[in-house]
Amino acid sequence: MAAAGPPRSVREAVSRQLLLTLVIFSLAGEACKKVILNVPSKLEADKIIGRVNLEECFRSADLIQSSDPDFRVLGDGSVYTARAVVLSDEKRSFTIWLSDKRKQTQKEVTVLLEHQKKVLKTRHTRETVLRRAKRRWAPIPCSMQENSLGPFPLFLQQVESDAAQNYTVFYSISGRGVDQEPLNLFYIERDTGNLFCTQPVDREEYDVFDLIAYASTADGYSADLPLPLPIRVEDENDNHPVFTEAIYNFEVSESSRLGTTVGVVCATDRDEPDTMHTRLKYSILQQTPRSPGLFSVHPSTGVITTVSHYLDREVVDKYSLIMKVQDMDGQFFGLIGTSTCIVTVTDANDNAPTFRQNAYEAFVEENAFNVEILRIPVEDKDLINTANWRVNFTILKGNENGHFKISTDKETNEGVLCVVKPLNYEENHQVNLEIGVNNEAPFTRDIPRVTALNRALVTVHVRDLDEGPECTPAAQYVRIKENLAVGSKINGYKAYDPETRNGNGLRYKKLRDPKGWITIDEISGSIITSKILDREVETPKNELYNITVLAIDKDNRSCTGTLAVDIEDVNDNPPEILQEYVVICKPKMGYTDILAVDPDEPVHGAPFYFSLPNTSPEISRLWSLTKVNDTAARLSYQKNAGFQEYTIPITVKDRAGQAATKLLRVNLCECTHPAQCRVTSRSAGVVLGKWAILAILLGIALLFSVLLTLVCGVLGATKGKRFPEDLAQQNLIISNTEAPGDDRVCSANGFMTQTANNSSQGFCGTVGSGMKNGGQETIEMMKGGNQTLESCRGAGHHHTLDSCRGGHTEVDNCRYTYSEWHSFTQPRLGEKLHRCNQNEDHMPSQDYVLTYNYEGRGSPAGSVGCCSEKQEEDGLDFLNNLEPKFITLAEACTKR
Repeated sequence: MAAAGPPRSVREAVSRQLLLTLVIFSLAGEACKKVILNVPSKLEADKIIGRVNLEECFRSADLIQSSDPDFRVLGDGSVYTARAVVLSDEKRSFTIWLSDKRKQTQKEVTVLLEHQKKVLKTRHTRETVLRRAKRRWAPIPCSMQENSLGPFPLFLQQVESDAAQNYTVFYSISGRGVDQEPLNLFYIERDTGNLFCTQPVDREEYDVFDLIAYASTADGYSADLPLPLPIRVEDENDNHPVFTEAIYNFEVSESSRLGTTVGVVCATDRDEPDTMHTRLKYSILQQTPRSPGLFSVHPSTGVITTVSHYLDREVVDKYSLIMKVQDMDGQFFGLIGTSTCIVTVTDANDNAPTFRQNAYEAFVEENAFNVEILRIPVEDKDLINTANWRVNFTILKGNENGHFKISTDKETNEGVLCVVKPLNYEENHQVNLEIGVNNEAPFTRDIPRVTALNRALVTVHVRDLDEGPECTPAAQYVRIKENLAVGSKINGYKAYDPETRNGNGLRYKKLRDPKGWITIDEISGSIITSKILDREVETPKNELYNITVLAIDKDNRSCTGTLAVDIEDVNDNPPEILQEYVVICKPKMGYTDILAVDPDEPVHGAPFYFSLPNTSPEISRLWSLTKVNDTAARLSYQKNAGFQEYTIPITVKDRAGQAATKLLRVNLCECTHPAQCRVTSRSAGVVLGKWAILAILLGIALLFSVLLTLVCGVLGATKGKRFPEDLAQQNLIISNTEAPGDDRVCSANGFMTQTANNSSQGFCGTVGSGMKNGGQETIEMMKGGNQTLESCRGAGHHHTLDSCRGGHTEVDNCRYTYSEWHSFTQPRLGEKLHRCNQNEDHMPSQDYVLTYNYEGRGSPAGSVGCCSEKQEEDGLDFLNNLEPKFITLAEACTKR
């Protein structure tokens, strides 16, 4: 199928080329396949007749040859005729050789040429001669002008299929503009293939129509494959350029330099891009106000810049520009678009503030302060309430003593001059000030910040007043040694009357004395110590001790001053060791460092001298001190020191000889870290408190007293009696030893006691304390004789009955019966037990004394907590078999 435009001879040649069809038959398992090409009977020279897929046969071929010189093969598999060829009715074939020189391999592809026989235009549907591959048409370019004026329908081109030479062919089209929106824009004549357009087309809406052309016979056979037929719409300059915004708003500073960018305008054109229809050019049509041109626009980019130095916001603060854009590169016949650009000139600090007059006067009374005396207005042409308009005032001269301060009223932009420090009329009757002013924002022009126009002179006149005393200087100093005797008098604070320039007639009072250390003499102002001054009490110690003093004249006018007392240090504090208790883990730690401090000044402090004073031989043998530095010493122990807590006295002395001794508790512990030893100590303390230890010790003491009294009483009452032999192991049993003692073997002949039984009557309970006020309380259980336990007590020493005998003094051989002893001891023991069951407030408390009822399995005597009452006639022969620890007890009651 071809367009009507080209000559017929050319169209026939193209048709012959299009009839060449490549047919490749795939043979499963073969490396190279036979190729059959359907060609006309006559082939022109240098014409392509088909293409062979060489890569499918041999991908790495670097040499391609044809066995038939009438045909040549290119690298992509295209087969061309080398000369004109006429095919006979027989088939013609040739071979394509593919070689790989590097691998020394070669393969072959067989090409079979078959010519298409002529068929009749009218054919029967059952004829098999049309069983051939359909040909593909080449696309034929076609275009139309947009907005065409017709006449319509407008002929575009003729589509013709080469199959029309052999068949009766009918043409049809489809695509957008035919059976898709916009519908029925194009149509084709069924018999002739003439293509028409029915109405004008807008390129901006449809720039191209991709139609598909079909050629088929009357019975529906498609003689050719569908032909893509693009219809391109040629552009016409029918769209005006349009700015992206109707109104542009830009800002530019009035201090901008030449060439400063103001903003960018931009326009668009719907016509075809990259053509003259869309080549735009920008320009400024008009500027309002019509002052000399201040702005320009780049014709291609639309960038607006300044072209003058005369931007002044104070003159014109806003400009309006009419912007024009024209296509066709700005030629007179191009289409035009316009927009408005508003340029706002922003303020810059290009106007310095100025005073309205050059000199001002103000009046103030002496001694007045924190009062406003003058307001100074200024003028500034810059934008109000901006940093370019707001001003800062400065006192350039005359305020060397700091009597004045000037600030700015933010509402009125005025300078407010105030007196912040009282003025003295006697010293100066008037003060001359020079005031300067400038803006908060830096000035933009190259002129000095302070000129004659922004300076003003202010004369302040001081009015005289009859004023009160003056405390000048406000702080006066005095030095006093600490520990100065009470009643010592020292010079104090001195004020004066400014009129007479002396302090006559002034009275003084103390307003503040933090420690109450001094009193003040009302007439002279001298201070008197009322307490001992201690420098170490003040915190921090090196600061001055401030006393506030009030000076009053005869008219009760007053002033206040500060007397700063510098307390001079004396060596009144010995150095002090910081630690109270230390833990040393043996053998991991071989020593511990002892630190000392001295609250006195350094001249009375370090270096310190550490020593061990007169200590026990054990401490001197096991412990030693060595110096570490001026404030520390090292306490070391010997290897043979045992694990226990030691109390070590350590004396530390400062350089002036002040010394102090401290008892340091040192716990030599078997541990890896001191914290472990502390935890163990606390745990032990919780298990066995001081009251529990006291109750245990008193119980043991009372138990021995009961046994001693029992043995002595029974021995005296039943002297000469014999005890049953079976009671020898039933009355006294071996008890756990509470503390180490001496084992002695003594004779127990003649010793008598009563048996104890759990079922017998007697008193029960835990033995109470026998200690009170550092001495001993004993039970007087012996009558007659010359001594009792009470009389045997020594000053702070413990004695037994045996130790009390001594010399010729003898104790009656327990000649009273058990019943007499029982009636004597029972009420006293009960009273002791009752007291032991009370706390310090004499309230019942069962936590102090515990009852021990069980001595262990197999005890023949049962509980020692209950003393059984036996008959007096029971024998005491079991005492002959006592063990060594009880023999000592028996000897105490045996008469020598």
